[in-house]
Amino acid sequence: MTLSHDHLRRCSVAADLGAARTRIYLKNSGLVVDEPSIVAVNTKTGALIAVGTPAERMAGRTPATIRVVKPIIGGTVVDIDMAQRMLRAMVGTKLRRAWRRNPLLRAAVCIPHDADPLARRAALETLVGVGARRVELVDSLITAGIGCGLPVEEPEATMIVQVGAATTEIAVLSLGSIVAADKVPMGGETVDRALLQHLRNEHELMLPSLAVRPLHEALGDPAQGLAEVAGRDVATGLARTVRVDPRSLRAAVMPPLTALLDTIRAVLHRCPPDLVADLAERGVMLTGGAAGLPGLDAIIRDNTGMPVQVADEPGLCAVQGLGALLEGRVRPRLVPLPEPTQGSRRRGRHSGRVPAASRTSGGAAAEGGADEQADREQHEASATV
Repeated sequence: MTLSHDHLRRCSVAADLGAARTRIYLKNSGLVVDEPSIVAVNTKTGALIAVGTPAERMAGRTPATIRVVKPIIGGTVVDIDMAQRMLRAMVGTKLRRAWRRNPLLRAAVCIPHDADPLARRAALETLVGVGARRVELVDSLITAGIGCGLPVEEPEATMIVQVGAATTEIAVLSLGSIVAADKVPMGGETVDRALLQHLRNEHELMLPSLAVRPLHEALGDPAQGLAEVAGRDVATGLARTVRVDPRSLRAAVMPPLTALLDTIRAVLHRCPPDLVADLAERGVMLTGGAAGLPGLDAIIRDNTGMPVQVADEPGLCAVQGLGALLEGRVRPRLVPLPEPTQGSRRRGRHSGRVPAASRTSGGAAAEGGADEQADREQHEASATV
């Protein structure tokens, strides 16, 4: 994806709309929102009951009049109206007032690599609906590489594996751009579903999705003894406790992990030999909310022969990297946006205003005088926030 540093520097808000968590970064203030991407709604009145962590605790425990909704699935906004209501509730009254005083608010949002036009449009309309005048779309793989400290701007290969809730993206970066990338429908939720299905098939036990997370520790420690888990018996419906062998749990999650390993090999096959030689020394960096899955780094290391590291805060890498771009702390060598043609410049002077496409999608550059005025007003509004 082509980026413009000038456009990003004018933005004051960075957003990462993930399938599991929504994160908002305010320029010169840091991370202000880090909540689960989930909403509880009253089915009769349509009113919001809870947002974020309180709504997540309600999952599976609600009466018929309350419905728990996930407006973001796989990093793509599937319910624009509900996503806008969720963001308004998350940012709070103080930030909403500050945004309302800034009529030229610009925002940047992370989107998955090779997102289709509908996914891009949904992310754009979501932020426009909460007050953004212009929205810049940035590839999440580049921002995650910046956020975890990789030298993406150097002529050296760096490999990043971003493990999300529903999908995993793999990319090789060099000179601030993506050399080769691919995506596999495997994430933290896929591993949880594999464990739930194993317990149902082998032990006739049903568990809620959140109750399976303590079993993750058994995946990373081969020496751990039998793991104890409580759930509901499939036949009788009564509560029952079983002891599970960790080796059987690791075998249950290997099929989805095999797809991840095959995708990593496919990305390496598409890279030039010189970059692959760099990766043999530098290794692989794991980011994303599910990168901390116990044993995942060891499995990738054993099957690829490359060193593997997990980022310090893997879930925050994307939004922190985007925040670094907004604040100008990092400036990768990215290809600039094309300059407007002579005809477009003439039409812009004649009309006396910025074209609509430039205000929303970031596809064309605005006039110099209008941009300077926007910068001054943007700086004053950011100082107010």
